[in-house]
Amino acid sequence: MNENRPDLTIRLCGPRGFCAGVDRAIQIVVLALKAYGAPVYVRHEIVHNRYVVEGLEAKGAIFVEELDEIPEEHRKQPVVFSAHGVPKSVPADAESRNLFYLDATCPLVSKVHKQAMRHQRLGRHVVLIGHAGHPEVIGTMGQLPEGSVSLIETVEDADNYTPPDPDNLGFVTQTTLSVDDTAGVIKRLHERFPNLTAPAADSICYATTNRQEAVKQAAPGCDLFLIVGAPNSSNSKRLVEVALRAGATKSVLVQRASEIDWETIGDIRTVGLSAGASAPEVIVNEIIEAFRMRYNAVVELADTVEENEHFLVNRELRSIELTSADMAFVNGE
Repeated sequence: MNENRPDLTIRLCGPRGFCAGVDRAIQIVVLALKAYGAPVYVRHEIVHNRYVVEGLEAKGAIFVEELDEIPEEHRKQPVVFSAHGVPKSVPADAESRNLFYLDATCPLVSKVHKQAMRHQRLGRHVVLIGHAGHPEVIGTMGQLPEGSVSLIETVEDADNYTPPDPDNLGFVTQTTLSVDDTAGVIKRLHERFPNLTAPAADSICYATTNRQEAVKQAAPGCDLFLIVGAPNSSNSKRLVEVALRAGATKSVLVQRASEIDWETIGDIRTVGLSAGASAPEVIVNEIIEAFRMRYNAVVELADTVEENEHFLVNRELRSIELTSADMAFVNGE
């Protein structure tokens, strides 16, 4: 122990970091590179994390915003669709261009797509609770005919919403929302539209729920709560909000240890630490080491539940084997 360094407790939340859907998406890109060679094209960020994206670029992945960016000479190379899901128009566009595509949409996002399509098939107007402009929301709305889905973001939106038929509505939600916020929106919608039909199963995914619950339990008494995640990561930003509501004095989203503002941290005794579902464990460890350089830091595990979900990769890739180094990267280590 260094007497010149202040004592610090780091409450390390579990579960944290990569979920099964993110793990699967990264694995699909790595396996595609092994099976088909570089380059493998990826439409949009495979997951919302620059560290992961740059790691895949180093392996030979090329990220594009739209399919028309893929050069003619590489049309035989695979293109991977991100974990957030895509509108139906995207695979249709790929087929029209004779592109070979691999869909890395998280199975839990695909489940929401099916829930929304079922509502629509049964004649209900679909209410999607989510954040405008998020790739997952764009993908879910893109499963349905134009005009058959309405986006609701807040309780205020629910107050102001005028549906085409108040007695014939079904709702689904983005998978990465705040559990508490979403419950408030759904409650208000049910108050206004008693016949509103829920999906067959909860749309918010297990990983989002578990990470929020772990942060909620760890936050009381924390002088600072750090969430590892990207600014465009919905589930990571929700964790910041959950930490503040649950009692943390301050909560900050950081992508790397280099983003921590040591000058303004002030007198802290207890720090909470978690990571969004697309943030690799290697960055969590990097942040712990940064604190250990400045404090007599003790890590206290704040685990809630154990996650053991696993999603199979695309059938075309299941015979390909990963090296231990590949697996370490896929697992965010």
